[in-house]
Amino acid sequence: MRRTTAMRSALSALLLLGTWATANTLPASAADTPAPSAEAPASAALLSAMEHDLGLSKAQAESRLAAEKKATAVERKAKRAAGSSYGGSWFDAASGTLTVAVTRGADTDAVRATGAAVRLVPHSARELDAAKARVDALHAPAGIASWYVDPKAGAVVVNVVRAQRADNDVRAFLTRARASGPVVVRETAHTPSTLAAGTVGGDPYYTGNVRCSIGFSVYGGFVSAGHCGQPGAAVYGWDGSYVGNFQGSSFPDNDYSWVNVGSGWWTVPVVLGWGTVSDQLVRGSAEAPVGASICRSGSTSHWHCGTVLAKNETVNYSQGAVHQLTKTNVCAEPGDSGGSFISGDQAQGVTSGGWGNCGSGGETWYQPVNEILSRYGLTLHTA
Repeated sequence: MRRTTAMRSALSALLLLGTWATANTLPASAADTPAPSAEAPASAALLSAMEHDLGLSKAQAESRLAAEKKATAVERKAKRAAGSSYGGSWFDAASGTLTVAVTRGADTDAVRATGAAVRLVPHSARELDAAKARVDALHAPAGIASWYVDPKAGAVVVNVVRAQRADNDVRAFLTRARASGPVVVRETAHTPSTLAAGTVGGDPYYTGNVRCSIGFSVYGGFVSAGHCGQPGAAVYGWDGSYVGNFQGSSFPDNDYSWVNVGSGWWTVPVVLGWGTVSDQLVRGSAEAPVGASICRSGSTSHWHCGTVLAKNETVNYSQGAVHQLTKTNVCAEPGDSGGSFISGDQAQGVTSGGWGNCGSGGETWYQPVNEILSRYGLTLHTA
């Protein structure tokens, strides 16, 4: 649904393009601003979106948000308690608990004392990350879709496009990957792609003939996807007026960028709800665990929710591999690239690419926002 001119004018004043007016490139999670009290942890709009996209009742959505908030805090404490024995963690929505994997020799009592469940695994997260880094160093053919560390499997999962499983280059890659450490091969029917789009109407930002979505406001500008533009390229808002320029951009290898804001545009800590839900205030960037719910906002498909499926996944786009992405089952469509992913009121990342659409479903990856902030020395604009 499109906003009226009056609404657009108001949102322009709010932020450059409606502060992360998800200028068309993957709707970012615009979860409604949670109320400060424990009795009302989230807005009615956010709960409604979770009910629709995750198949939950209102009570189940409220319970899940509360459990995820607790799990996010527990994860940080449990990781410190496990030390070098830490093997990864994941949130289980059914039980509402966070499980932490540890190797032998860990102080399991200390880890359990944080409130986490414990599972003994053969490999630490450091060992699995090292194995993945060795896979990252290999040249992946087109038949390799992605690979990531799966703490549940205790291995690096390599996703192969089913139709190309017998390809000689794919088989050679898998042989070298297996030699790098614990590797599990799984099949997928889909090939990932980025989600930029040609210029069309809506509330996007434009650069050249590409339309993308704003991610999150930072002091001095906003962050978005790297495949949307090169350093120095001019950026224009929904009304065609000049906004600023790409100050930094990386793609492939990474998929992030940042744009400075000027010429009458400014930023505010808001994710656009597109009239479907109320706009969501951004209060921080605490990283949600695997298994947590997440929403996104973008200028093409607007507002949708889903679940975090995997972290630190390398995705093999046709333009080259992109590392350290987070995978979700939130749908997205061309033009949503760069848009916001948010969990509750915590910024998570900017849309990179995926497969599928919001009619039939699919999977979408995002570049974690904290990495972007660290890379460019930026400060997230928070409420």
